[in-house]
Amino acid sequence: MELRIFTEPQQGATYDQLLAVARCAEDAGYGAFFRSDHYLMMGDVSGEPGPTDAWTTLAGLARETSRIRLGTLMTAATFRLPGPLAITVAQVDQMSGGRVELGIGTGWYAEEHSAYGIPFPPLAERFDRLEEQLAVITGLWATPAGERFDHDGRYYPVRDSPALPKPVQQPRPPILLGGTGPKRTPRLAARYADEFNLPFASVPDTAAQFDRVRVACAEIGRDPAGMVWSNALVLCCGRDDAEVARRAAAIGREPDELRANGLAGTPAEVLDTIGRYAEIGSERLYLQVLDLSDLEHLELVASEVMAKL
Repeated sequence: MELRIFTEPQQGATYDQLLAVARCAEDAGYGAFFRSDHYLMMGDVSGEPGPTDAWTTLAGLARETSRIRLGTLMTAATFRLPGPLAITVAQVDQMSGGRVELGIGTGWYAEEHSAYGIPFPPLAERFDRLEEQLAVITGLWATPAGERFDHDGRYYPVRDSPALPKPVQQPRPPILLGGTGPKRTPRLAARYADEFNLPFASVPDTAAQFDRVRVACAEIGRDPAGMVWSNALVLCCGRDDAEVARRAAAIGREPDELRANGLAGTPAEVLDTIGRYAEIGSERLYLQVLDLSDLEHLELVASEVMAKL
């Protein structure tokens, strides 16, 4: 089981705060630093000083870290055109020396689209656009150097593209897809994903969705063993109940609720929860860290949880 750090900067964070978390995660031995791709806060927070762009952030971190992998959970397909996104991700992959991963989804938060003038089509169209974006992005990356790429798409037709630049990682940076959708999500994952991620889901719900994706893989002749299976869970770990309660209060949550729905409790409790996800096939956990000022939290989990996996 690999542990990765996952942040939500739209709730209020500067680049310097994110850099501090990324460097702490790298020094502590976590496998990756990921961030959300949102432009508007959620819940009862100010969001100040305002949002930071996911790929601008990752480009900066690519030059200011050396080992840790970097990525998004999840880039919204509504935010960017597929050609420029393929260029951006390839460039950040080059800047990082081949450490970038692209998590991408349909986009779901209507309010952030209206807050920043981003079109937000109905869900069926967003899925259609996501599928076509995946075809364009992977097609551009897979086109051999010196050849041209064309795509006869409804939303994103491509003509005579030189399909440059190329990412460092070959055949491409890993692509993460995820979510709870019972039909199109598994089919898209089976076709395009290197990793399937399920956020904030129980063990039974995770097992059921993993099975749907495995069935979708079988339907197109893909071996599901080639897929990485992962979860994202909110983190709230403490040496004792008092420390757990203090960290829960800092993020506006209750310890009992976090124990039921997240990755919470003492290191022993957290290890027990990790074991239950591992039993149903999860191989990676993205630890959603909501208090970015509490670097001791990351260090505690590294020394008392990750070291024992």
